[in-house]
Formats: sequence, structure tokens, C-alpha cells
Amino acid sequence: MELSNIKIEVEKLSNILGKAEDCLDLQYLTATIQYFHLVIAQPDFWKNPTPAYETLQEIEYFIFYKHQQYQRWCSILEDIKAALELLELLADEQLLQEAQTNLTVLQKELETAEIRQLLSDPHNKKGAFLTITAGVGGVDAEYWAYRLLQMYCRWGKSHNYQLHLVEISEGNEGGINYATLEITARYAYGDLKSETGTHQLQQISPFGVNNSLRTSLASVEVIPILSESVDFEIPEKDLEITFYRHRGNVNRTETWVKMVHIPTGISVSCNQERSQMQNKEKALAILKSKLFAMPTAGYAYALAQNVQQVDEIQPGLIKSLSNKLIREYILHPYTKVKDLRTNIETPAATEVLDGKIDLFIKAYLQQLNHTRSVDKEALDNFK
Repeated sequence: MELSNIKIEVEKLSNILGKAEDCLDLQYLTATIQYFHLVIAQPDFWKNPTPAYETLQEIEYFIFYKHQQYQRWCSILEDIKAALELLELLADEQLLQEAQTNLTVLQKELETAEIRQLLSDPHNKKGAFLTITAGVGGVDAEYWAYRLLQMYCRWGKSHNYQLHLVEISEGNEGGINYATLEITARYAYGDLKSETGTHQLQQISPFGVNNSLRTSLASVEVIPILSESVDFEIPEKDLEITFYRHRGNVNRTETWVKMVHIPTGISVSCNQERSQMQNKEKALAILKSKLFAMPTAGYAYALAQNVQQVDEIQPGLIKSLSNKLIREYILHPYTKVKDLRTNIETPAATEVLDGKIDLFIKAYLQQLNHTRSVDKEALDNFK
């Protein structure tokens, strides 16, 4: 990047940080931290460890991300400006490279912070279970599902998120039938909820003999990890649990667990934990999260209030959002990735498959927030 281009980008980042300072509201931040200190000082604060831990997480977020992180950004920006002043006087390749690196880091972190501003719903702060399922297309679809799994793993690692493979069913020739990732990080669900839907790939099939153009589908489902503080019990009569023996590897014992919620027909499998009991607990956690997020009339709330509405919920009432086509990935005869909801597109398909999906996440969240603002304004006008 040339020196003049770096100056332009620095000016843009200066404006962004100026706006961030206006949004920071240090007086509100100080009052919030003081409130949290009062909460911690209560005699019964540690009697309930789960909500206590969540409060500590909130404190860490407010102190670090809302204050220390802002100070750090300002420091990086000042370092870049100082480097530019020196480079005006004397060409120094190492100093230029250092300025470019700092600029890239600052751009990425401010982009992430801008996305965070769009995540106001409390569930957005939760971790996420992300499930990928191969659709129509045979072995090509299985390989496409595997490439999506790689894409999300690379995206998560680039954000320093903790990733754990909960379940995986391998395909016939290197792909996967389905897989579930557990992503334990603040805002993982808020970031990734934009990915729920069907993803379509168009490319020359690596498995065909005639260099034929193939279209493959894979569905992605993202749900928030249910907090222990809002946990609920599922009646045993509503669960069907099956244990499988893992064949083909004598070093692995009988660990595979499949759990079906009978009233809704929702099923979950887990095969990546070390013991059968751990797989059962993880499968139950995923099932509860699925039920909590299920788009029906208040099922999780009914269970939490001990209202027996289980029999009223039928599988036909569950509408899966993962069946809707949301994004196209074209690798031949040209390269393009297009989100069908926001119309955001890029020719950099390779970069997208390498995990660079933040442009789609940001556009979706902006559209979602805009829609909610318009709906709220319409409602206010109606009143």
C-alpha cells in the first residue's frame, strides 16, 4: 500500500474513532461499572454461581471493550500517524511494513466493533451451535458441506473464537453428511445468525469425468447456546435416547448418542466427547437450545413456567429457516459470491471460502436493524 493510501485510510479511521468516542459515553460507562460493583457486594451474590459468572462477564465486557479497547485503538492510531511523519522524511521499508500491519489490525478490529453495535438483542451475546447438513447433489454436496465447515472454522479462528466439534458424520469420499460446531465466545450467535439458510455452490465437479458443471446445496442452522440460568427440564417420557457402538476403531468405545424429542421430532446426535455420558449431556444441551430457539408459540417459556403444552406442538408446526436459499457461491465460469437477502456480492470467492464472511454478516445485520427501525417508526406513527 502506498503512503498516500495509508494516509487516506488513517483519516477514515480517525473519523470512526471520533464517532466511537461520542457513542462511548464515559459517564454512563462509569455509572454502569459502579452499579455492577454494588451488585457484587450483595451478600447473596455468590449463592447462584451461574448468574454471578454472567455478571462478571458483563463487567469484563464493559471495562475492556468499552474503555480499554478504545484507548488501545487510539494508541495504535497515534503510532501509525507517528510512523507516517517519519516516512515523510525518510524512506524506511520496515517502518512502512509496521504501519501497514497496524493499519490492517485496526481496520479489522473497528469493523468487528461496528458489527457489535448492531447486536442489541440479549441472545446475540451468547455462544452458538452451528450445524451444517449436505443437501441434494450426492458426493458433491457432501464435499460442499465440508468446505462450509472449513470456512466457518477459519472465520472463527480469525476472530480468536473457541471452536469445538460436537458431532460429525463423514461422507463417502472425503466430504460430510452433517456436522455441528460449538462456538463458545461472546457474540458468536449474533455474528453467525445471518448464516442460517441454504448455501448453493456452482462449480466444475471434481468427482465427474466430463468436467460437468454441478450445483450443490448445503443447509446451515445457527442457534444460541442456552444459558444455564434459563435452563429447563424436559420430561423423560418426551425423550428417546439411542446409544450406538462406534465401529471400525477398536480404540474408541461405545460413545455415540442420538436423542429425539418425541413431541416435535427434533433429533440431535453427539459423537465427539470422550465418554458416553459426556455425549449424552452435550446432546441434551443442544436439544434444549433447539427447543428454546424453535419458532413456535412460546415453547421454551411454557416449559420454564411448568405449563404443559408439549402435546400441542406437532412436527408440522416447526418451520426450519435453514431451508431458505440465502447465498450463492459461483466458482465457474466466473467467481462470485452473492447474498440473496442483501444483494451484497464479491468476486473474491476464494477469500470468502477462506473465512472472510464479515461483509455478509455486517450487511445482514444492518438490513435487519433498518427493518426493525422502520417497523418501530410505523408502529409509533400508528399510535
